Amino acid sequence: MGTESPANYAYMGRNFSDLSINDSSSSAFSDCNSDRSGEFPTASSQSRRLLLACASENSDDLIRQLVSDLESCSIDEQKQAAMEIRLLAKNKPENRLKIAKAGAVKPLISLISSPDLQLQENGVTAILNLSLCDENKQLIASSGAIKPLVRALKTGNSTTKENAACALLRLSQMEENKITIGRSGAIPLLVNLLENSSLRGKKDASTALYSLCSVKENKIRAVRAGIMKPLAELMADFGSSMVDKSAYVLSLLVSIPEARTSLVDEGGIPVLVEIIEVGSQRQKEIAVVVLLQICEDSVAYRNMVAREGAIPPLIALSQSGTNRAKLKAEALIELLRQPRSGDAAARTSEVSV
Repeated sequence: MGTESPANYAYMGRNFSDLSINDSSSSAFSDCNSDRSGEFPTASSQSRRLLLACASENSDDLIRQLVSDLESCSIDEQKQAAMEIRLLAKNKPENRLKIAKAGAVKPLISLISSPDLQLQENGVTAILNLSLCDENKQLIASSGAIKPLVRALKTGNSTTKENAACALLRLSQMEENKITIGRSGAIPLLVNLLENSSLRGKKDASTALYSLCSVKENKIRAVRAGIMKPLAELMADFGSSMVDKSAYVLSLLVSIPEARTSLVDEGGIPVLVEIIEVGSQRQKEIAVVVLLQICEDSVAYRNMVAREGAIPPLIALSQSGTNRAKLKAEALIELLRQPRSGDAAARTSEVSV
């Protein structure tokens, strides 16, 4: 399948190991946390019941009742049960396995396709919270969650879309799910979320895309979905807190020729040169790695990078950057200083005369 080498990152307070180009990416993808379930009020008696369940050592009876209520003929009962399961799974980690073992996964997945937006949101977010238990991921995927989650990316409200992106990220930690998620149509929807959503949505989309795009065919899907435009725009916005995330996604994509062409077409070279000039040390390192990949096989791209004034900031980086950045900067400077094809042809003509 051809995936990139993994490194650790943190998600909702837990550490996982499926994302990165190097160890420094861990903090770039540390905040894919979109569950806002604490914002939802419940009636006083229900609140007491839930509080007791969260505090109790044995919430099994309540969980079994809630799972039964998920299949009620009453939408209101379904909605309440899904919300309470959502809260139980969020607030008490040991409940996540209990809820899954009680048979909640399949009825929750069926709720994801509900035309009731609140029911859909509670279903998606309950699945997300259950997926925080690693032992549940295979069950969730094998129970058919991927396609409904992808549909929720298209049809849900903003919170549903964000939480669906996070749930798909969790499922993508299983390598065999990356292809399935990509082939289910998730990539263009995540690119749309990256381009058109809130900052929270952009963060969630970028994290999911980073995980999924360790697979070559998903890289191609992302490029064809137009990902380079939002990535270039987000990298150029130093106040967005999205520079690192966007650059790391880009660093995966530029391994394929289509991505390099699209990046140049979307004005990515000036953005990367600016990052080397004024970005943080980590941002500079990512930018120089990407530029080196772009320039290695293209004299035309080298000329473009040189015309953007890249050599002075690269020299500065080669003297004061991280060890990896220094090495990459030196290699890129050497490339940029090689004779350009036009200049070499002119010199050959002069000698022959």
